[in-house]
Amino acid sequence: MAAKKEDSKKRKHAPPAAAKSAPKKLKSSTGGKLLNKPHNKLSGDKKQQPKPHDPVDTKRQRRIQAKELAEARKKKRKKHYTLEQELASLWEKMRTRNIAKEERSRLVSDALKKMKGKIPEIASSHVSSRVLQTCVKHCTQDERIAVFVEIRPHFITLASNTYAVHLVTKMLDNASKKQQAEFISSLHGHVAALLRHMVGSLVVEHAYQLGNAAQKQTLLMELYSPELQLFKDLITVKEAKLVDVISNLRLQKGSVIRHMTSVLQPILEKGILDHSIIHKAIVEYFTIADQSSAADIIQQLSSPDLVRMIHTKDGSKIGIFCIKHGSAKERKKIIKGMKDKVGKIVRDKCGTLVLISILSIVDDTKLLSKVIIRELEGILKELLSDQNGRRPLLQLLHPNSSRHFSPDELAAIGSSVPSLVTKIPSDVNVALGEETEASGLGEAGEEDSCHTGADATQSSHLNGGKKDPLTRRRELLVNSGLAEKLIDACCEMAVELLRSNFGKEVIYEVAMGGADSILRPTLDGKLETLHGVIASLAAHNKMEGSDEQHLFEHFHSSRTIRKLILDSPSFACTLYEKALKGKCSIWAHGHSAKVISALLETSSSVVHKLVKKEVQPLVDDGILKLAK
Repeated sequence: MAAKKEDSKKRKHAPPAAAKSAPKKLKSSTGGKLLNKPHNKLSGDKKQQPKPHDPVDTKRQRRIQAKELAEARKKKRKKHYTLEQELASLWEKMRTRNIAKEERSRLVSDALKKMKGKIPEIASSHVSSRVLQTCVKHCTQDERIAVFVEIRPHFITLASNTYAVHLVTKMLDNASKKQQAEFISSLHGHVAALLRHMVGSLVVEHAYQLGNAAQKQTLLMELYSPELQLFKDLITVKEAKLVDVISNLRLQKGSVIRHMTSVLQPILEKGILDHSIIHKAIVEYFTIADQSSAADIIQQLSSPDLVRMIHTKDGSKIGIFCIKHGSAKERKKIIKGMKDKVGKIVRDKCGTLVLISILSIVDDTKLLSKVIIRELEGILKELLSDQNGRRPLLQLLHPNSSRHFSPDELAAIGSSVPSLVTKIPSDVNVALGEETEASGLGEAGEEDSCHTGADATQSSHLNGGKKDPLTRRRELLVNSGLAEKLIDACCEMAVELLRSNFGKEVIYEVAMGGADSILRPTLDGKLETLHGVIASLAAHNKMEGSDEQHLFEHFHSSRTIRKLILDSPSFACTLYEKALKGKCSIWAHGHSAKVISALLETSSSVVHKLVKKEVQPLVDDGILKLAK
């Protein structure tokens, strides 16, 4: 029985006989269908030719189909897509330079007719915005007014759009005084919000730059107080300073500080630092802020990004505040942020004042030499005759001189934040304070809202560190090697500098050895060489009929040489021996007469003894007149 059961199981699992005898067939690699191999030998020898592709499947037609599909999608997504395409074709024609004026006017009119009633909607497109800008630039006054009227209710929305903002600024550039006033009026209540917006802040700044004094004050006062932001009738005050506005409108000082802090903090956190309206607001904030609030703003601004602010008058003042009241670590951040940018900063009218403040206050002379002095040395010859570029050099040679800096500039250099000023004993003498009194900066400072004069002197001394100002100057000027290169450059460019309105002051200060004889005795030999170079150039004979004036006859050079004779006996002796001995009667007329008379007007007895025999007869004969 057991054997029968095993046989039955085997029979169940065994494959049928028909399956074993069936021949195997090949499967295709693609469809899985059974294929019967043909028995024709000839067909097996030749390779089967591939069937040609359907024309629809070609690459070219696939691209066309994809383009058509994209166009269809854009038409569904963009309401005015067809109009934009028409405007783009018109724009390509109207923006060319060689087009006739009449043809361009016709194209502009056609484009404006197509856009009429739809301008606020299509201005947000990068294509339509460019077309509108070109149309506003070249259209007639009536057409421009029509565009202005159409977008006027949408100014705030358009001002915050990445592409429409360019149309708004273009409209402002071409707007009449009345239209500008309407636009600035439409910004009421939105100034703070727009300034917090990366794009919107550009429009507020543009309006601020184009506006008159009253309009600028209108925009600013919204940042001062929530009452001024809400009630337009209050903005009729003509006072420019925040302190006076608070006094006249009887605003609460604490409320103003809190409101301005809430407005300025988000702006600074977003890094919107380039605009002059923000710089002005921060400077006004410093005039009323308490010590902790002012210190927080100073700390927040003391970073490499400060470089973006110092191109404006108020921005440079903020830079000076940060240098004066910041810690050594914060100053280091600011200075390192100026790396590779010193050349651009020093040529800027406002930026150069920040560099002067750094050179006058910061004690880390090794860092200054590495970052600032080395970069100045690379462009030294260009800076000597540059109106702004020469000023840091003059500051090192003769600090805070009223001859080289205006009262306003000296006031800015000496200004400080009132709440951060720390008084020290009055018997401490500081170089900045001495120059401030000599130049009458105290009176100018009384008119400024930020402290100058004695308080600024005390603050700058305290915050500037413990290093003596003279020691700091010597390390920056002499020990760094800058002075030696400066003298060499003056020797090489002596003629150009003496004839230059700006370069003459540099070569004078260098030839004199600087204030406090900063270049002596270390560079006495170099200074004698410079005196010799100037004397040799002056020794050239007077050329009759020459277009180029002699150094003694040129307006700037004759006065510079005269000043050197009066102030430097060693130069006067060198000049007489090399250039004037036996020739004084030749130069006793015109501008050159001032040079000859200076030989007797100088206080040096050595020079008098040397020249008296030759020059005194000219005075006795009435040929030469001496100043009383």
